[in-house]
Amino acid sequence: MSAVVKKLETYTPTSEIFDQWYNNPNVAFLDSSKEDELGKYSIIGISPYLEVEEREGILYINGKEKTGSMESYLKEYLRENQQKNSTQLPIISGAIGFFSYDYGRRFEQIGTRHPLQSSIPEARFVFYDNFIVEDKTKKEVYLVANGKTKEAKESIAELEGFITNIGKDKKEILLFNDAKETIELQKSVTKEQYLEALEKVRDYIRKGHIYVMNLTQQIQIQSKRSPYEVFKRLQRNNPAPFSAYLNYGEYEIISASPERFLKVKDGKIETRPIKGTRKRGNTKEEDDALKKELAHSQKDKSELLMIVDLERNDLNRICIPGSVKVTELFQVETYETVFHLVSNVVGELQKDIDMIDVLNAMFPGGSITGAPKVRAMEIIDELEAQRRGIYTGILGYLSLNGDCDFNIVIRTALYQNEQYQIGVGGGITYESDMEFEYEETLQKAKALIEAISM
Repeated sequence: MSAVVKKLETYTPTSEIFDQWYNNPNVAFLDSSKEDELGKYSIIGISPYLEVEEREGILYINGKEKTGSMESYLKEYLRENQQKNSTQLPIISGAIGFFSYDYGRRFEQIGTRHPLQSSIPEARFVFYDNFIVEDKTKKEVYLVANGKTKEAKESIAELEGFITNIGKDKKEILLFNDAKETIELQKSVTKEQYLEALEKVRDYIRKGHIYVMNLTQQIQIQSKRSPYEVFKRLQRNNPAPFSAYLNYGEYEIISASPERFLKVKDGKIETRPIKGTRKRGNTKEEDDALKKELAHSQKDKSELLMIVDLERNDLNRICIPGSVKVTELFQVETYETVFHLVSNVVGELQKDIDMIDVLNAMFPGGSITGAPKVRAMEIIDELEAQRRGIYTGILGYLSLNGDCDFNIVIRTALYQNEQYQIGVGGGITYESDMEFEYEETLQKAKALIEAISM
């Protein structure tokens, strides 16, 4: 069965289209709200026909318990349901979802001393009948139907009619309330506890266990602010190339991630690690000075270089020998609240390597663990106060043609029972200034906290 694809005659941005669907359970929006070369496409998934998730080591298919693991099921399903994509669109058939950091620990056989604190699954993917894909650069929108929940041409006609009527009979979705929302904020550790853990990281580095490590903490915020309003505020005030909003009913995920974990397209793979952050300045002069400081920081460059080497090694496990290359090494990217130092590593996958093989080689991402990866993950579990959950996992799409694109789950809030959970952290080297590292974690939470409270 092949997908039916139709270009809309009238351009309506996916951000407006999704306003009409956001409240439906299991809808997904991968939004490139920061429009640049990284943020070319936005993708909406609706009309789910297959839900795959794993909770506490148990696999569920459409809500029913099954034997086996998530990765074994996905590996077989993707192999048996291959579907070509002859369009220029990133996806016309497949799934949107996430693998949590906790799920990723199994790939490196890392246990945990922490009890389970959340009822959300360790991994979840929803396969959709319909996709709405926007090419942000060309200002074009495409409708896709796979004929899974109803006849494809009928489905396309219904979608087209619905979207055409959005401008004529647009529902009032959100009015931004400028009144400050009262929030209750609680951190998983005190500043003193975080600084103490940082010193222990430095001691492990001094003793040669690791070279660099990502240490994180969690922030819980009690708030009645609607998660979709938070997402819309982030779109407006802190656009990011790998934003996402997933509504799973009992919980919602709001992401404004700036970091791509990996992208696979036509047998080529790339990963884009971030290491090094500076806040934005209050004046142009201060802004320029902070950007220049990051660009010339030997500490941040050495930290990023160590992660680039780790990612190159991971890619060499699954790529054609000699194909792995660093195409960007120390690129400064600008966001609304921070600057980031970024690199880009590419390669060509060996024949018959699929997405699950890629995960086995690459996940969790080196930028949020450290190097060497296994020892860093062991120390993470020892020093951090709780499980990371979805934070520092990956979120994105799996296409039935073998392509995929995933972010790193940072600058992300998990919403459940009127509580937002946000993870923040940073890379630590022996040269790290402890006070600076602590303040950097708070800076990374700034956009999300403001979107919830302001």
